[in-house]
Amino acid sequence: MKIALVHDWLNTLGGAERVLIELHKIFPDAPIYTLFYDKKFKDEHLLNAEVRPSYLQKFPLINKHYKYAALLMPSAIESFDLSGFDVVISSSVFFSKGLILRPKTRHICYCYSPTRQLWDLHRLRDSIFHIPYSIAQHLLRLWDRQAADRVDEFVAISETVQQRIKKYYGRNSIVIYPPISNFKFLISKQIQNSKFQIPNNYYLIVSRLYKHKNIDIAIEAFAKLNLPLVIIGDGPEKKKLQHYCTTALKAKSIQFLGFVPDEELSYYYQNCRAFIMPQEEDFGLTPIEAMSFGKPVLALKKGGALETMREGVTGEFFNDPIPEDLADGVRRLNENYRNYWPDLIKSHAKQFSTEIFRKKILELTNDSHLADQRISTPRYQGQTIS
Repeated sequence: MKIALVHDWLNTLGGAERVLIELHKIFPDAPIYTLFYDKKFKDEHLLNAEVRPSYLQKFPLINKHYKYAALLMPSAIESFDLSGFDVVISSSVFFSKGLILRPKTRHICYCYSPTRQLWDLHRLRDSIFHIPYSIAQHLLRLWDRQAADRVDEFVAISETVQQRIKKYYGRNSIVIYPPISNFKFLISKQIQNSKFQIPNNYYLIVSRLYKHKNIDIAIEAFAKLNLPLVIIGDGPEKKKLQHYCTTALKAKSIQFLGFVPDEELSYYYQNCRAFIMPQEEDFGLTPIEAMSFGKPVLALKKGGALETMREGVTGEFFNDPIPEDLADGVRRLNENYRNYWPDLIKSHAKQFSTEIFRKKILELTNDSHLADQRISTPRYQGQTIS
C-alpha cells in the first residue's frame, strides 16, 4: 500500500506541524507534499523526509509573505499528481483537503478545524483592506466548502472540531486526539547562562502570540495580582504585548522568553507552579504537555479544554475571557492547590500519548473494509476513537 502525506506549508513549528512529524514517523517512506517549505525547518524537523513542494516554492520570499498568495493556493494544491498512491493523508489546516484524486485513491483528512479564517474568525473590519479581504474570503469560502466534498473520510482532532466539520461541511467524522511530545525522553535541565532570571513558583504560558490567543488578558491579570508569569512563544503580537506590559502596566513580574526549543521547554514545564491557557483552542496541546509533568492548568472554559481537562482534578476553569475572571481562576487554583495530585494529572495526560495516536492511525489506514466506503455511504456517525 503506497501512502502519501500532504500538509499546507512547512515554515514554523506549531501543533499541526508536530502532528505531521508524528505521521512521518509512522509512515517514514511516505513523501510529504506541501505548498512550500523552509529548508531550515525541513533540516531541523524532517531531515530524512522526501518533501515535494508545489510551484509556489519558486516564488521569492514565499515563506514570509505567503498570505499574499492565498488565492493561488487552491490551484497549487489541486496541481499535485498523486495518482500513484493508494492512500493519501492530508494534514489540513486550510488547503490540503482540496486535493483532486483518482476515484480509487482513498483520501483521509486529518482536520485541525474547518478553516477558521473563513468560517468563524473575522478580521480587518475597520481596515482599509476590509473590502478586498472580504471578497477574497468569500471566494475562498466557496472553494473550501467544495473542497470538503472531495474528502473520503474526515478525522477531527477533537469533538469541538467534529461539531464544526458537521456544521460547516455537512460531513460526519471520527475523532483521534493529537499526540503530545515525548518530553520524558528529553533532558530536563536548568538553562545555563540564561539572560532571563526565572523566579520561583512562576506560572507559565506557552503559545503563539496572536491577538485571538488572549495573552493580553493574562498579562493584565497577573500584573494586578503581582504574580510571576513566564510567556514562551513568538508571533506578530510580541512587541505590542511587551510594550503594553512594561509601559502601560509597568509589570516587572512578567517575562517574555520568545521561542524555546523542546529540550529546554521541558525545564519550564517541570519547574512551573501551574499552566495558564487564556484562549479557546480547538484541542490545545500545551496544557496537556504541562499535565504530563503533573502540573495543574487554568483554562478558559471553551473548546478542546472541556474534553482534555477534569475540573478540580487537573486544574480549574474560568468562564469569561476577561482579566477579572482569569484572576479569580488563579485565586481558586491556589486555594485548591493541595488537591491536585501530580501523579494523577500525569496519568490523565497519558491518554494523549504518541503510542495511542500511532495505534489509532494504523488501525484507520489498515482497515480494508473502511477503504471501500465512499462519500455516499459514510461509515462513521460522529464516533470518537479513544
